[in-house]
Amino acid sequence: MTEETLTVETEEVGVTAGENEGGTEDETETGKTVVRLSVGQEISGTVKQVTDFGAFVDIGAGRDGLVHISELSVGRVSNVKDIVEEGQSVTVWIKRLNRERNRISLTMISPDTRTIRDLQEGELVEGVVTRMVPYGAFIDIGVGTDALLHVREMGNNYVEKPEDIVEIDERLEVRVITLNRRRRHIDVSIKGLREEPESEEAGFGDGEAAAGEDSDSNVVDKFEDVEVLSPMELAFKRAMEAGGEEVPLPKPARRRRSRQHRDRSVQAEIIQRTLDTMRE
Repeated sequence: MTEETLTVETEEVGVTAGENEGGTEDETETGKTVVRLSVGQEISGTVKQVTDFGAFVDIGAGRDGLVHISELSVGRVSNVKDIVEEGQSVTVWIKRLNRERNRISLTMISPDTRTIRDLQEGELVEGVVTRMVPYGAFIDIGVGTDALLHVREMGNNYVEKPEDIVEIDERLEVRVITLNRRRRHIDVSIKGLREEPESEEAGFGDGEAAAGEDSDSNVVDKFEDVEVLSPMELAFKRAMEAGGEEVPLPKPARRRRSRQHRDRSVQAEIIQRTLDTMRE
């Protein structure tokens, strides 16, 4: 059961002075101090024990409170000792109070600090570009975990390199599109949030299509002077050479604007020359 407030009593040892036959005598008496704790309360304490999962802090309430490793910093913490050490004075805030289990949960993250738990998909936030990678850029949006702005989320047009769109230390507005709090993974986008440069492909189309109508006549065929023999011509040539005669081959036809028309002309010329040779 979680309580918003918790009242605890702590024992204090006081010293009083009394008189006897031998003069003065110090006597000790035990008193109790009532400490009232509430969720969100800021309090100072001393780290008493460091463990793999967090740190126990003496806040003067008769029992130590636990700062879990996830509550030591807004960023990811892999080792508790990187943040605190035994005997260190710290400022903490009460996160949860459990009277039944006699537990006090603490945090070293100020309640005013925005964390990944406060984010929502679709939310617009401001950030600063911290580093570039080939597939995008990482943006510090102030929650302890940098968000990834992938190149495909930099615009509706094709983006080859992230540095074509953003630069280091640039401040920009982004939209949260994917959020995984357990893995501390955030994806953001700037699509529709800023003007996009015109695509290099823009302007192609009508002019290129018009030029394409005559492109066939302007193309240089590097195989234009290569002799190509049909099966009939090749067989005839071999037969004549076997008889000791050299058969002249037809010259390659000139390139026509239409490839189909050229092929038909070549075939007709080959057939005609073959017939003329056979008549001789």
